Amino acid sequence: MRVTLIKPNMGVLSGGNRYIDTGRMEPLQLGVLAGMTPRSIDIRLFDDRCEDIPYNLSTDLVAITVETFTAKRAYEIAAEYRKLKVPVILGGFHPTLYPDESSEHADSIVIGDAESVWRDILDDVASGRLKTCYKSQGANPQAGGILPRRDLFLGKGYLPITLVQFGRGCQNGCDYCAISAYSQRQHTYRSINDVVQEIKAQNRKFIFFVDDNIVANKEVAKELFRALIKLKIKWVSQGTIDMVDDPKLMKLMKQSGCLGHVIGFETLDPRNLKASGKPNKINIASEYDKQINILKSYGLQIWAAFTLGYDYDTPDSLYSILEFSLRHKFTFAAYNILMPYPGTVFYQRLKAEKRLLYDGKWWLHPDYRFNHASFVPALMTAGDLTEISFSIRKQWNSPLSFVKRLLDIRTNLRSLSSAVLFWSYNNIFRSEVFKKQNMSFGYFK
Repeated sequence: MRVTLIKPNMGVLSGGNRYIDTGRMEPLQLGVLAGMTPRSIDIRLFDDRCEDIPYNLSTDLVAITVETFTAKRAYEIAAEYRKLKVPVILGGFHPTLYPDESSEHADSIVIGDAESVWRDILDDVASGRLKTCYKSQGANPQAGGILPRRDLFLGKGYLPITLVQFGRGCQNGCDYCAISAYSQRQHTYRSINDVVQEIKAQNRKFIFFVDDNIVANKEVAKELFRALIKLKIKWVSQGTIDMVDDPKLMKLMKQSGCLGHVIGFETLDPRNLKASGKPNKINIASEYDKQINILKSYGLQIWAAFTLGYDYDTPDSLYSILEFSLRHKFTFAAYNILMPYPGTVFYQRLKAEKRLLYDGKWWLHPDYRFNHASFVPALMTAGDLTEISFSIRKQWNSPLSFVKRLLDIRTNLRSLSSAVLFWSYNNIFRSEVFKKQNMSFGYFK
């Protein structure tokens, strides 16, 4: 039997050329499924972000991982295979959050994580009895010491960083968050020994833990960090800023080779935090100042993430986020427009308030463009939000900003590895910001 795994692209650039993601990382989720697949099955992986999909190659099943941003392109790929009478199964965030729509474009879908049902899917394909829907049984991620098939990643031009997962999901209930909706506010984690063995089985010393929050369970995180110390690796991940409240956690984190974290600040207005349900315990931005100072005292680089367009946001408050970021000389910062993902509380609220644009399906609408507002903000127009957000990205990525941030000796110039990380990835991400603006989804109208 032959199985084809596909990572879809997002779409076409404003000039009409296909988007090629220069900052692409390994599609870990597909590597994990490949690792679960018996070696008697011929399995291939094609990444639409960097290569053409050979529809003419014979295959018995096509499995596509789908995010909301890639849904339109995923449906296009699925349609091509279905014309050839090849069964297609869709999995990932979007089919879980919007199963009715996804089912219209595939022979089968997976709701939730695919690991617990993958072998059933393969058996059903072999017997010609593929079900229309498979629901996750809620098992821990990569249970049983599954090693991803990293050989399938070779030659595809991925960034030289190995992706590994320890924990999955998030217990917090932020109303806009697709992760919370997808995981149903559950957090699970792997055997630490399995994680250690996976790191030893690959040949890089730079690891990105793709956890939604690697410090979600602080005591378990300490155990992981103790185990990582012996491996002498460098790593980054994603975490909540309340990590600074635990000095022992911070010490172990630094000793284990941590260079920094993606941290979701989201907004500087406590009213926005309260309304969205985000548990950051702050009253004013000065509280963030204290927490950031603690992170920098450990030499940890901060990859700050903000979302723009909350109901209390104004043009002035959005630009104050840029000023805050520049003052703290963050290593990286993302300024993403708040997106109403289907299946979230935020989406349902905007729908009830009749504030959704693009017929409520921005991911499929032919007129929607990447990094544009897809809803009507409370205190400005959608056009204003789009324009201000792009202006902030441009100023953050200016040459002067680049130089000033690089010169932060507590973080970005603290060590050679930190400086290399700053220099290499800032150049990549800066290019991507300008390239992706105004991109349309899918390859066809």
